[in-house]
Amino acid sequence: MLGQLSASRSTAGNDRIFIYEVAGLAENAMTANNQTPIRSSDNQLIQVPLSRMNETMRRITRLGGRIVDIRPLAAAE
Repeated sequence: MLGQLSASRSTAGNDRIFIYEVAGLAENAMTANNQTPIRSSDNQLIQVPLSRMNETMRRITRLGGRIVDIRPLAAAE
């Protein structure tokens, strides 16, 4: 049922992508399974759809990261 609910929520507004600039993430057992690799520099850029912004913020905080900047993908181009 949860999958059906998220599929039905797809609207034009939810297709927007945001860029999170994150500082303080370190490579560990949890981050090794992520789809985005951890870079060796201080900050990492992560693309996040609007529908997953809150979930991603919580995950970054749990992993010890700090969100430095959030901007829409259109502004980054």
